Amino acid sequence: MIEVVVGALVRERRVLLAYRSQNKRAYPAVWELPGGVVEPGESELDALRRELREELGVHIATGSASHLCRLTAGPAEGQARLSAWLVSDWEGTPANVAPDEHDDIRWFDIDDMPPPVHVPVRAALVAAIRSHRR
Repeated sequence: MIEVVVGALVRERRVLLAYRSQNKRAYPAVWELPGGVVEPGESELDALRRELREELGVHIATGSASHLCRLTAGPAEGQARLSAWLVSDWEGTPANVAPDEHDDIRWFDIDDMPPPVHVPVRAALVAAIRSHRR
């Protein structure tokens, strides 16, 4: 089974989403959290750091990522284990440095996010953001 990590960069009530290229095999032409496949020998957190650096040009600050949820997604013949993380601190300004992966990136208020690909990830993200605001 493929292991995938995604990261929610969060500032106040806003989260950064990436619009997946319509040429992507999995989930084309949708807004989603950036991330990618965990390579052999990598931990989830190591993969998250690498993927966000490769796709957004940011460096996750040590200790700033907290686990949101884990789920199995995709068709039976190509399932992936998806692990979502909340990232509260990073260095650099997020940019679309992987235009072959994403057509655009954009900040969304948690109440105005487009429909989710994975409902449990969105629910965990919204709950985490709301609990930190109190």
